[in-house]
Amino acid sequence: MMGPVFQALIPVVTLIVLGFLIVRVGWLRAEGMRDISNVSFLVLAPALLFRSMANVHLTEIDFTPVAIYFCAIWVVFAIVMVMHGFNKRAAVLALSATFSNTLMIGVPLVSMAYGQEGLVTLFALMSVHSLIMLIMVTSIVEFADAREANANTHSGRRHSRIARFSMTLSKAARATLFHPVPLPILIGLLYSTTGLPLPSVLDQTLQLIGSAFSPIALMLVGATLAISRNLGHIKTGLLMALTKNCIHPLVMFALGMLVSLKGVGFKVMILSAALPIGANVYLYATRYKVAEQEVTASIAASTVLALVTLTVVMLATGQVQ
Repeated sequence: MMGPVFQALIPVVTLIVLGFLIVRVGWLRAEGMRDISNVSFLVLAPALLFRSMANVHLTEIDFTPVAIYFCAIWVVFAIVMVMHGFNKRAAVLALSATFSNTLMIGVPLVSMAYGQEGLVTLFALMSVHSLIMLIMVTSIVEFADAREANANTHSGRRHSRIARFSMTLSKAARATLFHPVPLPILIGLLYSTTGLPLPSVLDQTLQLIGSAFSPIALMLVGATLAISRNLGHIKTGLLMALTKNCIHPLVMFALGMLVSLKGVGFKVMILSAALPIGANVYLYATRYKVAEQEVTASIAASTVLALVTLTVVMLATGQVQ
């Protein structure tokens, strides 16, 4: 098992380190990173996701592991909320403890470790991951915000808050649905229902574009670490990182064993739970202007710790049937 684990992880680690060094020696600046990131997420990733899902059939996707994965998320999310109280800060911290970097790290790692079979399960998760998680957290944050503002708000003000809450949910749903991750997956799934193969020219073009995503995305992870200067609130950040990288996969493993999950789908979900925190959490923290420093520290710590924790998790999942 050691051979496949390191075969999967060494290229990932190498590309992350390369991205880190490129920034450190001055070959890439923050301004350029934003442009590369836009190309990666708006062009390369959609091509990869659409092509992968257009070549599968819905009957081939087992959503059972995905359902158990969300059960694990809700268990960990609830634990963090209980620890920090029902408020906006707790909701964002709970999101950081459960929101995996499935795109930038999960896709290349699962691809190398489990191939197309593993990617189908991962993409099934990704098709609903952001939609469910961000709408759920939006609901909690808005309810907490309303409660914190004034429990005795007069009726007109209360109706105003209800309207604002509804608008926020609607905007979050639209923004997530038309995000460059879920949208090409859903379109690819719809195309797959036609039973038609992709035209060869289109298929080859998408393959060339999509193959560039993984190395560029991984180098961007290292580059982001290199420009990160704000590591305040490291204690909370480290706690969230340990929760995400260690507790989350342990809960997923326990729930999976409880319902007798087996096979590649189970392994992919454990690995997904062990992935470091996704950058979307930071964008969410800045949107609500809460826990920004803690989230920044948690993302950096989680990504660095993942070099060790992902190795341990992949070794352990090698023993799972």
